[in-house]
Amino acid sequence: MLRVLAVDDEKPLLEELLYLLRSDDRVLSAEGASDATEALRRITRAVESGPDGPDAIDVVFLDIQIAGLTGLDVARLLAGFARPPLIVFVTAHEGFAVQAFDLKAVDYVLKPVRPERLAEAVRRARALLAGPEEAPPAVPSPRRPAPGPPPAAERTPEQIAVELGGVTRFVAIADIAYVEAQGDYARLHTDEGSHLVRIPLSTLEERWAGHGFVRIHRRHLVALGRIDELRVDAGTTSVRIGPAELQVSRRHARQLRDLLMRQATG
Repeated sequence: MLRVLAVDDEKPLLEELLYLLRSDDRVLSAEGASDATEALRRITRAVESGPDGPDAIDVVFLDIQIAGLTGLDVARLLAGFARPPLIVFVTAHEGFAVQAFDLKAVDYVLKPVRPERLAEAVRRARALLAGPEEAPPAVPSPRRPAPGPPPAAERTPEQIAVELGGVTRFVAIADIAYVEAQGDYARLHTDEGSHLVRIPLSTLEERWAGHGFVRIHRRHLVALGRIDELRVDAGTTSVRIGPAELQVSRRHARQLRDLLMRQATG
């Protein structure tokens, strides 16, 4: 059973989060804090009392934009503790996901919070804290958890699932101009914006080869048909895709030129 602290400086959102957490049978207790100072005071007291003490906290469900320090700052401070509680970020901001994962967050839940999404975050936290006899076979380790945006499972070979603002939608692969690596995650760039998915660039490279995507750099995978210009300047090769200019590594430059030439000649 988990002992939980939820931190959010918006009272209605904090109350809703606490209600959902207290409704989960896997949560023993759930208390709230409305700012970073209060949260750190409670966590410090919990750490001092020990894992079996009356003030112990197993997991902190932490907003990023809170009064005082940011949630990311709080997580950095907790990293200095000998036995810090687990962190689950609960936020309306998609753009901090990579920083959150670098801080070893268990999960990254987007607002508005869906009960089933929060339940999954609770499951992940409980799995990490469970003993070997209780843990399910595929539990992410504390070093490389599986937080944040949902796994990039495709509904059809022509679509990929992304999560934005707590809503899962399906983006057509044909609408994706290029993909940018961000650690173990990938950011999909379309004409309308970008989406972060929990899948490595190398996996997308293999999976989307048949859709015309080619690797041009260790950080970028591009849709061949979306390249507007190929530029070579003083031995440096780059491509322009809409307003974005992306560098092509020497390793991939010759292959890319050959592919573009074959495409141009049919």
